[in-house]
Amino acid sequence: MKKIIFILGLLITISFGATLEEAKIAYAKGDYQTALTILEDLALKNDASAQYNLGVMYDFGKGVKQDYFKAKEWYEKAANQGHASAQYNLGAMYELGKGVKQDYFKAKEWYEKAANQGDASAQNNLGTMYELGKGVKQDYFKAKEWYEKAANQGDARAQNNLGAMYELGKGVKQDYLKAIEWFEKAANQGYITPKYNLGSMYFNGYGVKQDYLKAIEWFEKAANQGHVNAQYNLGIMYVKGYGVKQDYLKAKEYFGKACDNKDQNACRNYKILNQQGY
Repeated sequence: MKKIIFILGLLITISFGATLEEAKIAYAKGDYQTALTILEDLALKNDASAQYNLGVMYDFGKGVKQDYFKAKEWYEKAANQGHASAQYNLGAMYELGKGVKQDYFKAKEWYEKAANQGDASAQNNLGTMYELGKGVKQDYFKAKEWYEKAANQGDARAQNNLGAMYELGKGVKQDYLKAIEWFEKAANQGYITPKYNLGSMYFNGYGVKQDYLKAIEWFEKAANQGHVNAQYNLGIMYVKGYGVKQDYLKAKEYFGKACDNKDQNACRNYKILNQQGY
């Protein structure tokens, strides 16, 4: 009898003495139940990283029923201990109204806490809030500052957003060359939007010599990732023969893709080409 008690005690020690690293390994293997058991034990001991990871599991329904309210509760516990990623995720929940009433002011507060710890995603989102005036007075200069902090850390969204600020002269002197520089940094990370933006810059000759071939090259990269405006523009370029031999079949192909992405103008153009026998 004593031997059985000893063995059970040993099992309990192993299970509840597990580390955060073991929880992460279990999670990576898809063993969510083991990860959940370990994280719950650590979270109840006030481990901020475990609390954050529990929030993630409830947020995305990994090993548990998706529950934004519980996700918010665990993020908040970790965020109040200064966990930057939890602060960012909590900000996102307030911005989107997930598990809480939508509140841009609270979103801005949590993003700011994370941003001040160097979280690039929070810095980018804070920039967006200042650019759009969500939860704060609209301020392009502050938006540019936050985008720049995140962009300099390699955040592709921030690099694209900063490029757009330079393209439009929002919070900075308009500078197409700087816009292209930031768009290229973001595009080279695989981000779809700056690929489209670069296509537009080459199509219009903004900051570069107008070059339809390069425009097509960038539009194609964006179109292949599903960018609807890039797909539509390629359709137009093949219809008009901009930089390429006029090709109605190619145009129809791209209009079809854009139509599948709910672009009504593309649907109309597709229908016209179809009626003409292409």
